[in-house]
Amino acid sequence: MKNLNKIATAFCAAALGMLTLTGCEGSELYSIGAPDWISDRVDSIRNAQQGGDEEELVGMQEDVYTVGAADFSTGWWAAFSKYYQIPDGEKLNVVFNLSINPNATNTYKNFAMIISNDVDRGGSGYKEYGAIRYDNQPSGNSEWGDYIDRSLIQSNLTFGSDTDKGIEKLAGRVVVTIDRTDPNVFFVKISNGTVIKTYTQPTALAALNPDGTNSPIRIFFVPEGSCINFLQANIEPIGGYTSAEDKQPVSMTLRGVPMKILQGTSAEEAFANVTATVQYEQGVTKDVTADELSFTTIPDMYSTGKKTLVAAYNKTYKGEGAAKSIMATAEFMVVDKMYTCVGASDNSSPFFGDRSGLIKVAAGETFVSTFTNYNAGGTNNWENFLVVLSKGDLGLGADGEYAVLRADNFGWGNGYGTCTATCSHTDWDAWRAAMNGAKVTTYVTNNGNGTADVKFDIVGSDNQSYTQTYTGITVSDPNDFYMSFTIEKSHIEFDDVVGAEDNSSPFFGARSSLIQIPSGKTYTRRFVNYSAGGTNNWENYLLVLSKGDLSLGADGEYAVLRADNFGWGNGYGTCTATCSHTDWDAWRNAMNGATVTVSVTNHGSTADVKCVSEGVDGNTYTQTYTGISTIVAGDLWMSFTIEKAHIVFE
Repeated sequence: MKNLNKIATAFCAAALGMLTLTGCEGSELYSIGAPDWISDRVDSIRNAQQGGDEEELVGMQEDVYTVGAADFSTGWWAAFSKYYQIPDGEKLNVVFNLSINPNATNTYKNFAMIISNDVDRGGSGYKEYGAIRYDNQPSGNSEWGDYIDRSLIQSNLTFGSDTDKGIEKLAGRVVVTIDRTDPNVFFVKISNGTVIKTYTQPTALAALNPDGTNSPIRIFFVPEGSCINFLQANIEPIGGYTSAEDKQPVSMTLRGVPMKILQGTSAEEAFANVTATVQYEQGVTKDVTADELSFTTIPDMYSTGKKTLVAAYNKTYKGEGAAKSIMATAEFMVVDKMYTCVGASDNSSPFFGDRSGLIKVAAGETFVSTFTNYNAGGTNNWENFLVVLSKGDLGLGADGEYAVLRADNFGWGNGYGTCTATCSHTDWDAWRAAMNGAKVTTYVTNNGNGTADVKFDIVGSDNQSYTQTYTGITVSDPNDFYMSFTIEKSHIEFDDVVGAEDNSSPFFGARSSLIQIPSGKTYTRRFVNYSAGGTNNWENYLLVLSKGDLSLGADGEYAVLRADNFGWGNGYGTCTATCSHTDWDAWRNAMNGATVTVSVTNHGSTADVKCVSEGVDGNTYTQTYTGISTIVAGDLWMSFTIEKAHIVFE
């Protein structure tokens, strides 16, 4: 499943034009449809251009810089080389040293060369011809793209799977050649003298530039779990050559600063994962770790509230003392309470690097979750939350996944192909910027008929609403259907709280937002209940079933249901209330910290409610209310309030 979150040129193409092709393992492959008769021509071109020995490089200029962390920690699509433009009729040679992680277990831990039109990555009109990775794995995806024909690839080192041995053979001094001197041929060669990989296309490149031409094109290099030390090039890249002479630092950008830090956490612990990208003279950059930075917090680290982190760096490119230190700042919050999170709060967790617990969604049920989404503010849509629909056995891995749904209206999985994905917006730049701090409500419905539906209601940090839906996801076993959350370079906080956290709020002193329950549906919410630990059973949560117009007050309430199996309201008198226990002292003591699951079923003219509390004493307490009357089928809403308590939604 690796890197499935960065694949598939076919998804939301109009909305995600800026992300035309950012894939790796497992993507669908495309062919330019070259006819069979060209095979002889391909061989003759390749033999003529490749020759038996390494060619003499002419016109090479020093271009010394590094892409990828020296500790091999750089993930896919996280670091990029300069752009190298290749006009029609010219040939580019680039030379670099490729360092491979000696502990790498996957053949794709090397680099890919991305071939694009003459537009900045992510810019308007940016398009890719495709990508060619150095390893050769015909059964995997070592090349991809709409304009790359894999049948035209040759290599003298072929891997049968991405776990084969021998990746270390790719290391060393690598020469990359892009030859456009023949207008009817596009030729690529990657060689370290031992492993030689070529791509010979005996047809002209398609015209992808905004002006309708195919000249010039660009290439750039993307490492994954490797380190590239560039040495030379014969065509000056955008931004110019980089000299091997030592360079002074000019500026830097901080990365991985936590958004929230728990009060009492030391600066050393809080900022241990902070890194900085340092910009030096002549345009070269380098990533440095926290141990090379010095930190100051303004005004302090001890009181709660908004703070400013000031980081300083004072080394040259070669690690000598700099003539002048450079500084960068970032804001963070010191808080006295950290809510339940999925993902590291500094947004450093990789794809599937953290995952919530599984929640079973029964047939005919809709599970509703609310949380705040935080991300690192990058340029990638997928660096946000993901919803995973699966069987209950996590050990099944991808085999047990019905669908994995990204926050940007894209997904994959055994049951995803049958679904219809829609979204309410087309401005993905605005959406992406609004997702850092966005309030998200997810609805996961197990239809019980072998399909599932999912909806994301998002209120962005720009106060705009964004809605996405996925309908008709195939579910092979409706009785084995679970949901969970995961992330990539982001984290989510379940911080939707009702009531003051010191449990001081009075009766109806705070109330959650309203959730509408359609006729014939069961909606379920889960939260942790906290109480003041008093002697009154009712000092806990309350569920309110009402019409959607809050201004109606008690006149619009069908029922108000207390946590202790009691209630009132226009439709409460007809219901039957039951509970699984009689020891109310034990129940009351178990409710401070209890996880509560509340399900409401709209039967049209009546409603049923079931409340299941997992007490802190390890016991389960169940309460039901059946036959609540006076329901208006299309106007049933659920909300929660409290008395001398507070609840945090999970």
